[in-house]
Amino acid sequence: MPQKVLLLTNTLSAGGRFVVGETDVPAPGPGHVLVEVHATALNPMEAVIADTGAFVPKWPTSLGFDAAGVVAKLGEAVAGFVVGDRVMHSGTFAGSVFVTTYQQYVVMSVDYIAKVPQSITLDQAATIPSTAATAAFGLYHKKQTPFGGIELTPPWEGGRGKYAGEPIVIIAGATNVGQHTIQFAKLSGFSPIITTASPHNEAYLKSLGATHVIDRSLPLAAHVRAITDKPVQYGYDAISLPETQDALYDLLAPGGRLLLVKHTVAIDPAKLAAGDKYVGCVFADPQAPGMQDIGRTFYAHLAQLVEAGDIKPTRLEVLPNGLAGIPDGLQRLKQGVSALKLVARPQETP
Repeated sequence: MPQKVLLLTNTLSAGGRFVVGETDVPAPGPGHVLVEVHATALNPMEAVIADTGAFVPKWPTSLGFDAAGVVAKLGEAVAGFVVGDRVMHSGTFAGSVFVTTYQQYVVMSVDYIAKVPQSITLDQAATIPSTAATAAFGLYHKKQTPFGGIELTPPWEGGRGKYAGEPIVIIAGATNVGQHTIQFAKLSGFSPIITTASPHNEAYLKSLGATHVIDRSLPLAAHVRAITDKPVQYGYDAISLPETQDALYDLLAPGGRLLLVKHTVAIDPAKLAAGDKYVGCVFADPQAPGMQDIGRTFYAHLAQLVEAGDIKPTRLEVLPNGLAGIPDGLQRLKQGVSALKLVARPQETP
């Protein structure tokens, strides 16, 4: 049985070229389920891959790392899920595992999917997996090289409220990762929760848990010091530009922990040579080597966190024309989209 899939052909000199094609619907093996994808959300990384070919194992390829849908078929030895369950999950490029979500059906391991509570739609659910994982893995995964977190105690392991009275600074709170980092910081008890953003996003970010929103165009250190005189030990840079990395590194107290969402550390090497602050780079693929344990734990608790309202979907806009609308959406992401997730519905592809 064929399905529609958005394929990226090997034409990187032109920035990549997308075409809607067909592939066979895959069959789920043991411990896996077939998901009928009703919503797939776009991420900036997918635009980067389309332009550069990074991480692509072979051509043509398909992209997409966030999805929500309905379980259509069970593989052998699947427990805890039945046909018809609404679920959410991310894709993966981990080793021999290759699952992307710009298509109408995907096969996923039950270790890395979560049920979708009835309180949210499938469109909303598709905004959660990758960015919530990026926030959570950055905050709670162990410190390790090359990819690790800042090793806080997760809220699902006794860390709820543990960091009460401790300030945290989150750069770029209006990004989708920033929004989920604010929510996890609130769960962990941090106060104040200070973030940077454009002023028009202040009320929205405060509704998620930020206590203070600094205009992103203003000097960071002076405005943080006006909010708290307590040493800042924890920082999360959800955009990781060279200037934001440097500013947040300078702000942190000796012994502080800084998490970057990009894998290139652009902090002055002379500062890093002092070695008195930890800098981690998050990698949010739950199926990648070294990430499976936290990936399984994250997905085991995600549905409960969403159902309780602790983790919320982000604002979204549904793109027209299903999979065919994704290329224009990726171009919009490259131009800059604030406090908004773009979502496509693969089943509505012409």
